[in-house]
Amino acid sequence: MSSDSTIKITIGFNGITLELVAIPSGSFLMGSTDEDNAQPQHLVTIAAFHIGKYPITQEQYQAVMGNNPSHFSKGGKYPVEQVSWNDAQEFCMKLSQMTGKTYRLPSEAQWEYAARAGTQTLYYHGDNENQLGDYAWYDNNSSSQTHPVGQKKPNQWELYDMLGNVWEWCEDDWHSDYNGAPTDGRAWIDNDNRYLSKYRTLRGGCWNYSSQFCSCSYRFDTDPAWRFPEDGFRVVVVAAGTQ
Repeated sequence: MSSDSTIKITIGFNGITLELVAIPSGSFLMGSTDEDNAQPQHLVTIAAFHIGKYPITQEQYQAVMGNNPSHFSKGGKYPVEQVSWNDAQEFCMKLSQMTGKTYRLPSEAQWEYAARAGTQTLYYHGDNENQLGDYAWYDNNSSSQTHPVGQKKPNQWELYDMLGNVWEWCEDDWHSDYNGAPTDGRAWIDNDNRYLSKYRTLRGGCWNYSSQFCSCSYRFDTDPAWRFPEDGFRVVVVAAGTQ
């Protein structure tokens, strides 16, 4: 993808910016035949959208929220972590108010489509686990900590750290498989009491998890109020007239 597919938004003070990459519309097979909670594989058609080039960093979170909750509290380009799904929702709301655009967490389908970047392999570089260290921070190479975003190779759509570094929250409620999942790219949300009892979905693996958790299809669930030093997020911007 060319450089003109990236937009840059200034947030807060001190020239802090947020870069978003334009993701083209298309269809892909979501899920995996090898993971129980990623079955059945199903065809999903996605409308074009913009997604963060990197996970939200500590300096970006500080600029919007006025604090840095991270366990590895080094500031700058380190990914923000130790944020709950609820924290990520508040960030999106405040960022939307600051910029006049609507931001939210990606749906699971948007996240996987963006991570795969046109591939159907285990990782976005292919199926070779031995090459994962070129693209992701995980338990074999992270020295048990997070690392500044953008240091590893991106996928084919110039997105960085989609695998490894920090788990990334998605908008969706957790479902144990894909039976009944939407096929249009929207978040799969159960509207009854979702803010009281439902777990939420995380994707991508992280700094202290092994390679099997860092695939494009692996799914994880956690309570939306819990905060762990493994968990971060990236955002999408909602185009006018869409949800």
